[in-house]
Amino acid sequence: MLNFCTLFDSNYLSRGLAMYYSLEKHCSNFHLYIFAFNNLSYRILTEANLKHATIISLTDFENEALLEVKPTRSVAEYCWTCTPSTIHYVLSNYEVDNCTYLDADLLFYSSPQVLFDELTADKNVIITEHRYAKSTELYEQNRGGRFCVQFVTFTNKPNSLAVLETWKNQCLEWCYARYEDGKFGDQKYLDVWPEKYGNVHILEHLGGGLAPWNANNYAYEKGDKLFVKEKAGQNRFPLVFYHFHYVHIMQNLQTDIGWHIIPSIIKKHIYAPYIKQLLAIETELKRNYPEFIPLRYGNKAKGLKDNLKKYFKLITQYNILNIQ
Repeated sequence: MLNFCTLFDSNYLSRGLAMYYSLEKHCSNFHLYIFAFNNLSYRILTEANLKHATIISLTDFENEALLEVKPTRSVAEYCWTCTPSTIHYVLSNYEVDNCTYLDADLLFYSSPQVLFDELTADKNVIITEHRYAKSTELYEQNRGGRFCVQFVTFTNKPNSLAVLETWKNQCLEWCYARYEDGKFGDQKYLDVWPEKYGNVHILEHLGGGLAPWNANNYAYEKGDKLFVKEKAGQNRFPLVFYHFHYVHIMQNLQTDIGWHIIPSIIKKHIYAPYIKQLLAIETELKRNYPEFIPLRYGNKAKGLKDNLKKYFKLITQYNILNIQ
């Protein structure tokens, strides 16, 4: 059994549900523990009766340590703070021998079992590299770190739990959306893990961890599924999951997919179907729950720099998709 956990509120409800449905489609034996970060998401998810999911409320999840730091963190920072605690909660409260944290904006395109096949008796923690494209590597790696907290696996073994406990305590102590003293959010802590801990494995499969910041690194072949391969190599790998970081559905239903260079084949076969699925899920949610309000982004931003970026997007239509 593959055990996963994720966290989100009603703003990311359509993304979280899309991820769950993709696991149902491609993973024969899994369970997803969903930490619902507001009352509306908890009610909707509970009433959805998802066969392979357990829904956990904030009331059940939050402990004294989390509640103490919560007022000092933004919504995003608090979610990051909670990431290792969600994994710890699952491993402590359910009879499972593994748990993998997933960002809610992932989507699976084939079975993730191939990723877990890389685990060995000596390597029982999995982390994933950003694998930044050259155009973004210098800035992003210095800020966001070498590794991405998008797919992080721990097993219920003492040396694996020791890594998790340290990370959990670090995030409780400091977890903010700024670069400071070699730290950034929950993520920069992972930079030292491969050298510090002998049981940490860096995921090798190219199909795990495709994202906007590395999509331009690879060549692609489209058959019954999408295959990924290094541009200079011959080996190809089926796409396992894609991380839809920065998918901003605007008030006019245009979708801004960010600033990275994203190949047209990815826009056509990955982004377009995903955005259509989100819109369909949101339409259904609005029909059944009138109080549900889909997350939409406006054209105005705070500050001159951000507004200039917005205006540039509007004028050039760079990475703006018109999918309805």
